[in-house]
Amino acid sequence: MKYIKGIIALIFVVNAQIASAFSIISEKQINISFDKKEQSVVKKALDLFTQDCKVVLSSDININKSGNIIVGTIGVNPLLKGYSKEISKIKGKKQAFIIKSLQDGKLLVAGSDSHGTAYGLMELSELIGVSPWEWWADVTPKKRESFTLPDSYERVCYPSVEYRGIFINDEDWGLMPWSYKNYEKSPERGHIGSRTNEKIFELLLRLKANTYWPAMHECTKPFFLTDGNREMAAKYGIYIGGSHCEPMACSAAVEWGVRGKGEYDYVNNRKGVYDFWESRVKDVAKQEILYTIGMRGVHDGKMQGANSVEEQKNVLTTAFKDQRELLTKYVNKDIESVPQVFIPYKEILDVYNAGLQVPDDVTLMWCDDNYGYIRHFPTSEENMRKGGSGLYYHVSYWGRPHDYLWLGTFSPYLLYHQLKKAYDKGIQKIWILNVGDIKPAEYQIELFMDMAWNIDEVSKIGVKSHLQNFLIREFGSSLGERIAPLMDEYYRLAFIRKPEFMGNTREEEKDPQFKIVKDLNWSEDYIIKRLHDYKAISDNVEKIGKDVDNDLQDAYFQLIKYPLQTASLMNEKHLYAQLARHGKSDWSKSDMAFDSIASLTNIYNEGINNNGKWRYMMDAQPRKLSVFKKVPHTSSDKGMFVERPYKYKFNAADYVEGKGLPCEGLGYEVEAVEISEGLSLGYDFGSIDADSVEIELCFVPTHPVSGDKLRVKIALDGETCEQEISYQTYGRSEEWKENVLNNRAIRKIKLPLKRAASHRVKITALDNGIVFDQLFIY
Repeated sequence: MKYIKGIIALIFVVNAQIASAFSIISEKQINISFDKKEQSVVKKALDLFTQDCKVVLSSDININKSGNIIVGTIGVNPLLKGYSKEISKIKGKKQAFIIKSLQDGKLLVAGSDSHGTAYGLMELSELIGVSPWEWWADVTPKKRESFTLPDSYERVCYPSVEYRGIFINDEDWGLMPWSYKNYEKSPERGHIGSRTNEKIFELLLRLKANTYWPAMHECTKPFFLTDGNREMAAKYGIYIGGSHCEPMACSAAVEWGVRGKGEYDYVNNRKGVYDFWESRVKDVAKQEILYTIGMRGVHDGKMQGANSVEEQKNVLTTAFKDQRELLTKYVNKDIESVPQVFIPYKEILDVYNAGLQVPDDVTLMWCDDNYGYIRHFPTSEENMRKGGSGLYYHVSYWGRPHDYLWLGTFSPYLLYHQLKKAYDKGIQKIWILNVGDIKPAEYQIELFMDMAWNIDEVSKIGVKSHLQNFLIREFGSSLGERIAPLMDEYYRLAFIRKPEFMGNTREEEKDPQFKIVKDLNWSEDYIIKRLHDYKAISDNVEKIGKDVDNDLQDAYFQLIKYPLQTASLMNEKHLYAQLARHGKSDWSKSDMAFDSIASLTNIYNEGINNNGKWRYMMDAQPRKLSVFKKVPHTSSDKGMFVERPYKYKFNAADYVEGKGLPCEGLGYEVEAVEISEGLSLGYDFGSIDADSVEIELCFVPTHPVSGDKLRVKIALDGETCEQEISYQTYGRSEEWKENVLNNRAIRKIKLPLKRAASHRVKITALDNGIVFDQLFIY
């Protein structure tokens, strides 16, 4: 979407009368100057642009030497020599393009390399009105009578992040069954073949992404063992990479059982594992690969044969040496020219922190905690490394304390906050997004890729405008503006508690009590308000849907109606059940919500106008967890949770003294503020008839930006009464689990209070990265 790109210059007119403007008239042939020596990625982009022109303008493409659109890559198309001034703006940059209206009514689309040229063509496709989600979300393009760019139009672009892409993960209930049972039917269970991957690569190309981590669960046939996949990646210019447990382009979870010999143990079976890696590297040496180096266990477990941190460090040191020898032997003698990634994830981060030496040219890829909070930002020393830093980030996750694999509720505002922080801290080489099955995380994917492509453009307009522009592009100005506030509220309510977390259950916990659906610590008043807020969203979604054109009904259902209404129904199912357990509601309301989720899921899979295109894609009960089932009819003899009444409440943005950085859209009431080290925020409150007060501070549960602390100092009525508190967490502690389930870290302190007509509480950040949300005084 690139923010209604150069929106001033994007003009659709019926009979344009602009001197020297570039125009395409419907049903008239479009002549393009193009050199057949261009790389396949450019040819694929031209194929897509040709298809788009046919759909939008009913125009055919003709390739000739005197076309009014000049498409080419520097050093390939000789016609570009006549435009040295224009192409000088992109020369020497990676993946850059220029689109420029020329004085003679022609249009230049030039790239610094083949990727740049391809992205320029995809930019032009979007300018004529084709969404990157045209196929993946059934966003049918509108017909146009003509398309015009003024003679002053010029757009020069190149990526903020060099390698940008997605990781298909936890595909068991979505993309995998959809692919082999429906889209690319195969008798082989788990087959995700080249036809499916071509549509994924087309999406990546339209989003100006270039990297792909293929699905790797045991249920799926590995990417490199499936005919046609690697060839399709090459055609679309896609770099193939792999996760933290897939070194040397080997998906060990399945491949070890097919190609491996003995145990996957580099201590006791070094030759067997080495041979396993070597055969793959020899096989894919001419493919564009981002090689993950290092080692963990099969799938997502600890490495075998090494128990202590020191033992694991020794294994990794040996593995680095052996793996780089293989890359030098088969891929390129200049090892530093081979893109390599090391991912210090989970227990491997402890090994890295214990002094593991990673070769300087290898990119260090940092991770979030699986719930969107980045665990480590590069130090100044790490930023000096030649290999730079990358990021592996989740908007979908299977694991402790609870999965969120169903709906795309991940807060775009949290995503922006953490990615912007990462970029500013030097994480600029590789960004990979764990997207689950792609659907229904369409908007999060677009925001992530837009930031990776041009972070300054997103920063300039903010997430709220970016989201609204996305909706306007897909559904038009009037509908987009009406939908935008509903999406914002949907993300806000899910930030407080995701639909998948509404059962107050846990996963991968030994205690069976964690599997039992039970009350949340919410009062009856809060529950009623939350149900009311969701009903308002759902009712408005239904109302707006009546105004959506028939050819966009599937897109509206997938992008808007299904996620917003099923999130509402999941809340109804569990919150009416909580009321019913206490005799304050009828169980039928919970049961009806369960049935309605099933009904809407069936519509998603069977489609409205798309003839079952997404059959088997949407599963409203991934892993069949208890939270997704009909709630058992039980009763409780305990009273409902009662909220403690507070004397005063403040959102972080309510400060009357000091300086903070507003965090757009973040927080329980979207008024969170970041406080830089050494700065303070002050909040005034009135007289309280008491000798002391309890102060509750609520933070967004980020991790330290530098060092290992997150500390603030609290002062009441001056510095004569102050306390220091910290709220950082380590590993998968119980506090961290509660923090990520609630998107909140809480600290409470008690301070003596002098009798006075007014008081001021002052919060001072002692470390960078403090994101303050709310303050309660009791």
